Amino acid sequence: MNTRPAGHALVEALVAQGVDTAFGVPGESYLAVLDGFHEHRDRLRFIACRQEGGAAFMAEAQGKLTGRPGICFVTRGPGATNASIGLHTAFQDSTPMVLFVGQVASDQRDREAFQELDYRQVFGPGTLGMAKWVGEVHDAHRLPEYVARAFHTAMQGRPGPVVLVLPEDMLTVPTAAPVLPRIEPATAWPAPGAMRDLRALLAAAERPFVIAGGSGWTPESAQALQRFAENWGLPVGCGFRFQDTFDNRHPLYAGDVGIAINPKLAQRIREADLVLAVGVRLGEMTTSGYTLLQVPRPAQKLVHLHAGAEELGRVYSADLMLQSAMCHAGKALETLAAPAGTPRWAEWAAAAHADYEANHVAPEVQPMDLAQVMKTIQRLAPEDTVYTNGAGNYAGWLHRYVRYFGLQHRGRTQLAPTSGAMGYGVPSAVAASLLYPQRTVVNIAGDGDFLMTGQELATATGYGATRLICVVVDNGTYGTIRMHQEREYPGRVSGSDLFNPDFAALARAYGWRAERIEATAQFEPAFAAALDSGQPTLLHVKLDTDVSTTRSTLTAIRQAAERRLQGG
Repeated sequence: MNTRPAGHALVEALVAQGVDTAFGVPGESYLAVLDGFHEHRDRLRFIACRQEGGAAFMAEAQGKLTGRPGICFVTRGPGATNASIGLHTAFQDSTPMVLFVGQVASDQRDREAFQELDYRQVFGPGTLGMAKWVGEVHDAHRLPEYVARAFHTAMQGRPGPVVLVLPEDMLTVPTAAPVLPRIEPATAWPAPGAMRDLRALLAAAERPFVIAGGSGWTPESAQALQRFAENWGLPVGCGFRFQDTFDNRHPLYAGDVGIAINPKLAQRIREADLVLAVGVRLGEMTTSGYTLLQVPRPAQKLVHLHAGAEELGRVYSADLMLQSAMCHAGKALETLAAPAGTPRWAEWAAAAHADYEANHVAPEVQPMDLAQVMKTIQRLAPEDTVYTNGAGNYAGWLHRYVRYFGLQHRGRTQLAPTSGAMGYGVPSAVAASLLYPQRTVVNIAGDGDFLMTGQELATATGYGATRLICVVVDNGTYGTIRMHQEREYPGRVSGSDLFNPDFAALARAYGWRAERIEATAQFEPAFAAALDSGQPTLLHVKLDTDVSTTRSTLTAIRQAAERRLQGG
């Protein structure tokens, strides 16, 4: 190959991996890479974001949507630490991602030079770190090797984020190093003997239940999972914020297993005699604080199928542990021949779905009924709409009342942080809209959540996102924190009040359409107009502060806490 600066070679290596979009915030520490983006602008576009946290969230969303590493570039020091929130989200959500960090020049290292950090210490790889691997490239001629290893590491086993550190002077060195070909991960498949053991456990069960989720699923494997569930008549719930793993309209769907779980579903999982966990880590949120399944040995028989060998047995001592990439998991399960006839748990499965349907019935709330808002969105939005959210109680209405199509039908339709990171929804929506401009994207954001990364509305405007709608639920408080305050310290509010701008006026300043909505009846025409407008639109929805969750109010939570403290 012709000699070119290492920064250009890096861009060429990304192109060879199939990358056509990278997100980031420019910095002087990687000017040679920025010049490489200009050189290869016809093959790879660089989306310049307004803050590194937003850029990292966009790259994380890219990894979720495509199944290949999302790409983010940030500068040293403050740029890298700002991006750490997206890196941590990618780690906890098992999302493939590569974060490239500009570094001080090699001859300035270890002097605490301007914005210098030791990124192996900062992002320290490990089971409780923020990255699967942190590498620093000192030899320009080895740069393609490091990029290939980064892609391998991000996709192998349990997917996750990788950090590559790029000294500024290294990026300007001329190199003729050839780029390496596109990486495809090596994938595991369960052993035949283990599959026979699984079939025996299923055949002996009386009340089986499947919890599916996690990353790495393909449309084909998700479809195979559905066929497996149909063959055996198994009720299926989806792990926390992986609700699009299984078609929510299916008669075997039992609901989402996460925060604010349907109490009847929680009880059903506790009463199951066999739980088959497919792809999920069985973390704190999916297990309701490790109570649905007791640690370390559940009362139910447990079969845990996961892509990462290091995850199996880490928290739960399962009766059967299977390693399989999610691209194969559904197909492997589908090979299990089901017994002839109607399964003896048919009524159990039908009751699970009936409980899910009953959970869609909501009491009327005035003047703003968020349940009706979500159902209106579901009814009017196209079937392939991508829904995004960050963290906060407001997301409970989205999770409870929107029925996600299984990814086997429409691809990923849910982008949400299992890490509980606030500010995720707006950047992930912008990324989805830019990556898939033909699809409608709907972001549901809380008022506190929105103002953490709301400046990325400017990124959407600047790069031409159009079919993008942001619904800001404004109740003037950090709702989740206020709920916990009332539960633990009733009536003693501290630090959770918010003092908000006019969100509609703010959106217009960014070049968006916007409308303020104060009553349920106003929402449907406003949302329909947003769908038809061909412009990014923000809908500012006012909600009474007392409306805390889909199941309770702050007043009810406070009164219950007062009775508890009084011994009543």
